[in-house]
Amino acid sequence: MAWPYQAAFSYEPVGPRAYPLLMLGLMGLALLYLAFRPTPIVQKDDEPELDRETLTKIGLCVALLLVFAATFESLGFIVSSILIGVPMARLYGGRWLHSTIIVFGMSLVLYWLFDRVMDVPLPLGLLDVLEN
Repeated sequence: MAWPYQAAFSYEPVGPRAYPLLMLGLMGLALLYLAFRPTPIVQKDDEPELDRETLTKIGLCVALLLVFAATFESLGFIVSSILIGVPMARLYGGRWLHSTIIVFGMSLVLYWLFDRVMDVPLPLGLLDVLEN
């Protein structure tokens, strides 16, 4: 589907066509790995079951990702990443202080990598006044 796609104008240096093609290549490599891996997958007795607690965590994780998608444009990448990342880290056992520091740092570094290094514009949202 992505092969013949040509955008009328370019959003960033590589254009919108690169992402679907990259995903196609990665999925193809994963398919080859799954088809030719040396050992079959065997379920072990010590694997956790899908009990109520695990299903609740999965549901909360999906809900947090939906909230992230809904707030991404209005709040911006950094703020929405922090607001969603800290509860996500807490959901999987992180402590408040460590979760806050790590998520804050990751949000800033990821924004810098996308915006400055890869030249992929991300919304600043509430922090738009800080831009240049």
